Amino acid sequence: MVKKANGKWRMCIDFRALNQACPKDTYPLPRIDMMVDRTSGYDVMSFFDAFSGYHQIRMAKEDQKKLPSSLTLALIVTMLCPSVSKMPAPPISA
Repeated sequence: MVKKANGKWRMCIDFRALNQACPKDTYPLPRIDMMVDRTSGYDVMSFFDAFSGYHQIRMAKEDQKKLPSSLTLALIVTMLCPSVSKMPAPPISA
């Protein structure tokens, strides 16, 4: 637990050991010129809003118990996919 500037507490989970155990898959983003070429000529395009989707992806019920967080008085079960339990994306090169 970490005390915030406003005096409230924030729960923090150290995922370093989990990150070391996970395979390091990288999914580099495509270059913008490739994206423009691939999307030209279509009538409909959509955009995935990752900012609004932060912590919105539900974990499967059978997987929720695999990522518990323990506190002194309680056991918290993660129901939403944590954004930090996977390796960070590689830097984008243009």
